[in-house]
Amino acid sequence: MSERPYTAEQVDAAVREISEPGRLRRAEEVVTHAVPNLQKIIDSALHDGGWFSQGHEQQVAQAAGEADLAARRARMEGLIAEESRLAMLVGVTVGFALARELAAPGTAAAEADAETTE
Repeated sequence: MSERPYTAEQVDAAVREISEPGRLRRAEEVVTHAVPNLQKIIDSALHDGGWFSQGHEQQVAQAAGEADLAARRARMEGLIAEESRLAMLVGVTVGFALARELAAPGTAAAEADAETTE
C-alpha cells in the first residue's frame, strides 16, 4: 500500500467505485471472517480513547434517567449516533492499517499469501 497522501478527488473517486453493486462482496467475506478480532481492536480503541470512561457512563445514566420520554429518547439517540460515528472512524482507521499490513512485503500476511500462491 502506498504511503503517499491521497487527494480529496482520489478518495471521492474510490468511494464512488466501491459504491457500485457487488464491489464490496469480497471485502465483506474477508471482514466477516475477521469480525471477532476486528471487534477486539475496535473495542480496545474505544476504551483507550476514553469513550467508555466514567464520563460516558454518566451520560448514559443521565439519558436513561430522563423523566420526559421524548427527551430521554433524543438523548439516547444522540449517544448512539455519537458512538456509531466514532466506531465507524475507528473502523476505517483499522481498515487502512489492515490494508497496509496485507500489502506490506515481509509481513506475516504477505508471507502467508506468498505461500498460498506457490
